[in-house]
Amino acid sequence: MSFFTDLALQYIDGEWRPGSGSWDIIDFNPYDGEKLAAITVATVDEIDQAYRAAERAQREWANTNPYTRRLVFERAVRIIEDREQELTEAIIAELGGTRAKAAFELHLAKQFLREAMHVAMRVEGRIVPSPAETKENRVYREPAGVAGVISPFNFPFFLALKPTAPALALGNAVVLKPHQSAPVCGGTLVAWLMEEAGLPPGLLNVVITDIAEVGDALLEHPVPRVISFTGSDRTGRHVASVAAGHFKRTILELGGNSALIVLDDADVDYAVDAAVFSRFIDQGQVCMAANRVLVDHRVREEFTDKFVTKVAGLRVGDPKDPTTQIGPLINSSHADSLLTLVDQTLRDGARALLRGEANGNLLSPTVLTDIPEGAPILHQELFGPVVLLLPFDGEEEAIRIANDSPYGLSGAVHSRDLGRGVRVARQIDSGMVHVNDSTVADEPIVAFGGEKRSGLGRLNGDAMVDAFTTTKWISIQYGRSGFPF
Repeated sequence: MSFFTDLALQYIDGEWRPGSGSWDIIDFNPYDGEKLAAITVATVDEIDQAYRAAERAQREWANTNPYTRRLVFERAVRIIEDREQELTEAIIAELGGTRAKAAFELHLAKQFLREAMHVAMRVEGRIVPSPAETKENRVYREPAGVAGVISPFNFPFFLALKPTAPALALGNAVVLKPHQSAPVCGGTLVAWLMEEAGLPPGLLNVVITDIAEVGDALLEHPVPRVISFTGSDRTGRHVASVAAGHFKRTILELGGNSALIVLDDADVDYAVDAAVFSRFIDQGQVCMAANRVLVDHRVREEFTDKFVTKVAGLRVGDPKDPTTQIGPLINSSHADSLLTLVDQTLRDGARALLRGEANGNLLSPTVLTDIPEGAPILHQELFGPVVLLLPFDGEEEAIRIANDSPYGLSGAVHSRDLGRGVRVARQIDSGMVHVNDSTVADEPIVAFGGEKRSGLGRLNGDAMVDAFTTTKWISIQYGRSGFPF
C-alpha cells in the first residue's frame, strides 16, 4: 500500500473518509519539497463525531478483559516488525529523518507497545481500613474515559503511540490529532496500525485539522476527560489554560533547554561522543537535545578541539542516503528563524567556532561560544543543529549555569567519579538527568517529564496508570450506621 495515498484521510468510528472542511493540509517532503499528500481538514462537527464515537466504544472496551486488550499491542509489534522497511521510508519522506533516526523511532515504538501490554495488567485496587468496625472501604481504579492526544512532528509515530497505546490498554478510548507537518506518520499511520492489530472500531479516532478550522474544539469538547499534549511550551500554556477551564486533566510534555555538563575529571573523548549525539540527533529537533554544552575550564581546550572536529565531520544531506547524519529541518520558516537567532547572537558578540550554512531546509551545524551573558539564545529551545559551548569554573558554577533556564526537562553530567556525577545531577532543576550518558533518553518504565516550563505530569510505567485512570471509593457497610438525626 501507499501510506501517503491510502491514509490521506480522516479516521472516525472505524471509517476512512475525507474531511469536510473547505481547505487542505498539504504534506510536503522537507528535503526535496515533494508533495506527499493533500488532506482536507476535519471540521468542528467531525471533532464531535470522533469524540462521540470514542465515548460509545469506550464503555464496552473498559469491560473487556485486560488479557484480551493486551493482544492488540502484541499484534501491533509484529506488524511493525513485518513492515519495518515501509515504515522507515515513510518517516524519511515525511519528516526528513535519517535512516538512523527512523530506526531509533521504530525501536522506541516497539518498546513502548510492549510496555502497553504490561500496563493493561497493572491496574490494582485497594482495601483501605475504616474507623467504623462494620465498614469496608474499597478503592477501585477505573479508566478515565476518553483522552484527547495531540502529537508533535519530530518523533510523531512514537510520540503518538506513547500516550495512545497505554491509554487504550487501560480501557480508554482516544481521539488523536497529529501535527500538521506529520499527519500520516503521527496520525493515520497509527490508526492503520491499530486497525490492522484488531482494535475495535471507534476506540481510536484520528482527526487531521488546524486551530484555524476548529479553534479549541479539541480541548473544550465535553467528552474527553484527559488531554495529552506534546509540543512547544507556548502552545502547552494555552492547552493547560483551556483544559483547566473545563476541569480536564492535562499531561504536558513540552520544550527543553538541556545542559550537558563536562566536569574536569570526565572521559573527554566519551563526553564528546555523548554531546554530539545529544545535540545533533534528528537535526537537534528533540526536546531533550543538549542546547548547551558546559565544559570545565581545565578541559575546555581539549574538549572544544575534539568536539568541533567531530561536528565538522557530520554528513549533511539527503536523509535517504544511509551515510547522512543530519537531514533537513521540518520547514523553511523554522530554518529561517534559527538562522536569524544565530546572526543576532553573533552581532551581540558571540564567536562561531563553526558557522553552518543553509541549503533549502538543510542547515549544517553551528557551534557558538563566548555567548554574552543574558543573550536570548541562552534561554531558548533551539530545535536545530546549533549548539552553545559554555565554560565554567567548578561544580557550583556549572549548576548555576545549568539551572539558569526557564526549562527543566533533561540533562547529563560527565565525570569519572560516579558519586560526584550523581551529586551534581541531583542539583539540576530538571525532571531527568543522566550521568555519563546522553541527554536524550526514554525508557518504558521510568517516569518521563519535566519541571518548570518543560511540562506538567509524567508518562511511562506506573505514571501511565496515574495519567489515564481515576480512583473510585466504594464503601460497604456490613452493619448499621448510627445517624444523629
